[in-house]
Amino acid sequence: MKSYDAVVIGGGPAGITAAMYLARSGCSVLMPEELTPGGQILQTETLENYPGFPKGIKGYELADLLSAHLDDLQVERPAARVESVSGSAGNFIVCFNGEHISARVVLVCSGAQHRKLGLDGEDRLRGHGVSYCALCDGNFFRGQNVAVVGGGNAAMEESLYLSKLVKKLYLIHRRDAFRGNKIYLEKLENHTTNIEILRSSIVTKLHGDTSLTGLTVKNINTGNEQLLPVDGLFIYVGFSASADFLPPEIERDVQGFLLTDTEMRTNIPGIFAAGDIRSKLCRQAITAAGDGATAAQAAFVFLEQLHA
Repeated sequence: MKSYDAVVIGGGPAGITAAMYLARSGCSVLMPEELTPGGQILQTETLENYPGFPKGIKGYELADLLSAHLDDLQVERPAARVESVSGSAGNFIVCFNGEHISARVVLVCSGAQHRKLGLDGEDRLRGHGVSYCALCDGNFFRGQNVAVVGGGNAAMEESLYLSKLVKKLYLIHRRDAFRGNKIYLEKLENHTTNIEILRSSIVTKLHGDTSLTGLTVKNINTGNEQLLPVDGLFIYVGFSASADFLPPEIERDVQGFLLTDTEMRTNIPGIFAAGDIRSKLCRQAITAAGDGATAAQAAFVFLEQLHA
């Protein structure tokens, strides 16, 4: 069985930063990542609030720059989805791709996944009109009618991006007030050419057998319903924690995100958590990177204590 000082689960900003800090400290590091390194920023067209890039930076460009920090370091980066974590400090067993790896500490940087609306046909129509990534799928709907559901920064940012591609865009939010940044809302409200905002509204039904043909939208104040003829639906209604591989003893909040102290320590000695997987207020690339640095330093101190 291969053994490492640290296994860092996930290759987003938190995981890359943690792996970099640990490797630079002389630790042996394994960083399994199911998809391409970069995490959620790969699904973002442009980041306008990442310090150091006042004119903004493309999501994939930032992902490449972050990942390049590991190129000259001793960090193994298998493409794998972690299936389980067991054991205890000094001898954790991490399982993926049929392999069992021994790790003295584990840093969980597995992030979060898009939450679904829970409507009939949502899974069936995924990839056939229903999407959770405008950057990935937006070009398929060039010149067509689409809808975006959500009221946070992601929904507003991606609406602005999609508006450059599509004929008509409906932004549907279940509340009257948006919870995202004011600057995005102002851009949306001033963008009257092809964006229509439907407040206090929810999607109640998806139409279409083999591909999406429309939505039924209900105003929750009046009860009135309308059929929107759209070819695409982009869903941004929050995230759920990617933590099903962890032992049940690890403490979580009511939404399933991991509880940590300020040093990123969970209630299980030797397991740390950083980035979007944590229970916290702000989930941004910059805060994920900060979490990763803190978790790595705390893990290094823990490893030193295991030596003693």
